[in-house]
Amino acid sequence: MSNALAGAAVARRPRVSPRILREWALFGLLAFPNIALILMFVYRPLLTNVYYSTLDWTLGSSTARVIGLDNYREFFTGPDAATVLGTTAIFTVTTVGGSMLLGLLLATVLNRRLVGRTFARATVFAPYVLSGVGVGLVWTFIFDPVTGVLAGLLRMAGLGSPQWFLQPDLSLTMVIIVYVWKNLGYCAVIYLAAMQAVDRDLLEAAAIDGAGPVRTFVSIVWPLLSPTSFFLLLTTILGSLQAFDLIRIMTPLGNGTTTLMYDAYLQAFGGYNRAGYSAAIATILFVILLAMTVVQLRVLERRVHYA
Repeated sequence: MSNALAGAAVARRPRVSPRILREWALFGLLAFPNIALILMFVYRPLLTNVYYSTLDWTLGSSTARVIGLDNYREFFTGPDAATVLGTTAIFTVTTVGGSMLLGLLLATVLNRRLVGRTFARATVFAPYVLSGVGVGLVWTFIFDPVTGVLAGLLRMAGLGSPQWFLQPDLSLTMVIIVYVWKNLGYCAVIYLAAMQAVDRDLLEAAAIDGAGPVRTFVSIVWPLLSPTSFFLLLTTILGSLQAFDLIRIMTPLGNGTTTLMYDAYLQAFGGYNRAGYSAAIATILFVILLAMTVVQLRVLERRVHYA
């Protein structure tokens, strides 16, 4: 009796059709190269970096000593931790806020019917696609307190040029200005595309009801831009935390501009040659990036209106 029931159960078990097998085989054939590349060039270096962070290793040395979490302990108990973390926070908040706010204002202007607006949109977006090294070199000349363009304009007005490269606060301000200038075009173009996707019937209905431009923007346009704002907030935060090229070109010694990303570079390649300690700083930066991404996806996304 039991054998008969077992045979019936086997007979009722659905068989996988050849078509489904072919689809899975095709999926594996197409996905495997991408998965292999991601494992090789993303996750393997990540895990290797975590391992290096547990070593006392001088860059170029053939030997290393396992020290566990001593590199992390040294960073968080060292005198420079508060300065580096504070500089990172200031740079990220100001560049993200400045890029998004100015980008939104610029998109609002470019969304109007203006003469030459196509050229203006291309001009606004152009700095974003330029090389960070080239942009940094040009702006270094502009901010030069002796021969720079800005110094010349200030002398014409009877004013002296600030020492942008010598004073830490001014160095950080200078880099923030250039970074916002370079990236606000990205935010403006994304916001502009979202504004052009707003249903015109809603805007016309608001105008018929007597709503002014400000009320229309606050009550209709801004809520509909929340998915775009969430996307920009996520991408610009990740980009600002990993900013390197402008800082490296404009302030090679990191005078007041030493963020986590740049500190990791200085510790490994800036003369200290502390590869293990640099890997620990890079791991800390990765944890911060991961935590901020999770918080944004789990908390802020709930306030996004997708419909």
